[in-house]
Amino acid sequence: MTVRPSLSSDWPQALIHKAARIRLIALDVDGIMSDGKLYFSATGDELKSFNILDGLGLKQLMAAGITVAVITGRRSPLTEKRMTDLGIPHLMQGREDKRQALDELVRDMNIQPDEIAYMGDDLPDLPALRFAGLGITVPNGYWLVRQHADYCTSAAGGSGAVREACDLILTAQNKLEAALACYLETDA
Repeated sequence: MTVRPSLSSDWPQALIHKAARIRLIALDVDGIMSDGKLYFSATGDELKSFNILDGLGLKQLMAAGITVAVITGRRSPLTEKRMTDLGIPHLMQGREDKRQALDELVRDMNIQPDEIAYMGDDLPDLPALRFAGLGITVPNGYWLVRQHADYCTSAAGGSGAVREACDLILTAQNKLEAALACYLETDA
């Protein structure tokens, strides 16, 4: 049985070609991994919600040999905890210039820009998104970012958009079936 995500038939061949080259995906947090809203308790504690689907998708990417990085303009202990829990090797917080942060990763990893996917939703993400070989955004992202992205997910930020991007990359690299195989095994 061949497994394909329901959107795979909607992915243009040019997009699949770009996604097939990806060795690193770099992600923004607020608006991509979370819904972009800032929640505060009555005592001033910051709260965030992360989608569990996105987390498993990122783990599947890493297991398939794709490096994951998170580049965010804000500093948050909650973000650090979530990325640590997921085993994400590159967390760059407090980085307003995300393109510069991406340049550092390119140098450190000795990769080319066309081997990078960048996923962001707002103006600070635009230079990094345009630099990367595959720029991804979300439908609730800023209009100019959507205009410059190679792909806009059907899921909103914080609602499975990262998982959709992970499935795109895994599909393009013929690695999705292997990533899903252990969940489809049956007892004999």
